[in-house]
Amino acid sequence: MPQFKRIAYEVYGSLNAAADNCVLLPTYYAGTDRSYLGLIGHGRALDPSRWFIVVPNMLGNGVSSSPSNDGAFCNATVEDNVRAQHALLAALGVRNVALVYGWSMGAMQGFAWAALYPQMVRALLAVCGSARCWPLNNVFLEGLKGTMQAGKRAFGRAYAGWAYSAAFYRKELWRGLGFSDLEAFLQFWEDDHESYDERDLLAMIWTWERATLSDTALAGITARAIVMPCDTDMYFTLDEARIEAAMIPGAELRVLASPYGHCAGAPGRFAAESAEVEAAIISLLGA
Repeated sequence: MPQFKRIAYEVYGSLNAAADNCVLLPTYYAGTDRSYLGLIGHGRALDPSRWFIVVPNMLGNGVSSSPSNDGAFCNATVEDNVRAQHALLAALGVRNVALVYGWSMGAMQGFAWAALYPQMVRALLAVCGSARCWPLNNVFLEGLKGTMQAGKRAFGRAYAGWAYSAAFYRKELWRGLGFSDLEAFLQFWEDDHESYDERDLLAMIWTWERATLSDTALAGITARAIVMPCDTDMYFTLDEARIEAAMIPGAELRVLASPYGHCAGAPGRFAAESAEVEAAIISLLGA
């Protein structure tokens, strides 16, 4: 495994005496350790008074070792991230992980966690993410890489077309997000991506495209698993989630029926969809 200088992380709550109340939330593409705050809080499924919640930043995201902050950075696979996170949890004294929950690339890391450390992970919740980068997903990413040649604003504008569903645009649901017209919504996506370092965005795509967890690895997962795709996700598709869930012994497929596409699973972004995610967390934690 490549040696990385820094894995940045945030924790909420305290580790119990048995060192087995850890909930791990790997970050996603362009996400940080602040990205799951919409689902963390007292009285919530992710209650820091009960759970030791660890949110490690993905390598390449601009917070952990990344091209923008580490001159010695080398590209990291999903497995590199998981092994680095495993070392982090060992340093924190964690013996067992009650739940690995992730959205998007966080789900990719969750699948790898359950496959690489089956005796350590009790439960897995994979929301709008897959264990591998399927062909359509790869084509989507190659297109994004191509638009980067025109700059980050073009990258963000192109990404918006994939992140939500056809129904989202047809019904002008962006109005419910506070935008007066479609152009304002697209400019928001431009502005959001302008805030990232181009090298970091491309490094995370490099990681994403090389997610290749095998059928055998999926079959070796022993964690209680809920795979939760969105029926209108255009690049982490329902069909491919169904294929992967069928490979994991005892896995449950719970489908988010939503017009918000891939973004339906974004932590805390949409109330009804977040409530379904939270219900799945409660089910897996037995809370």
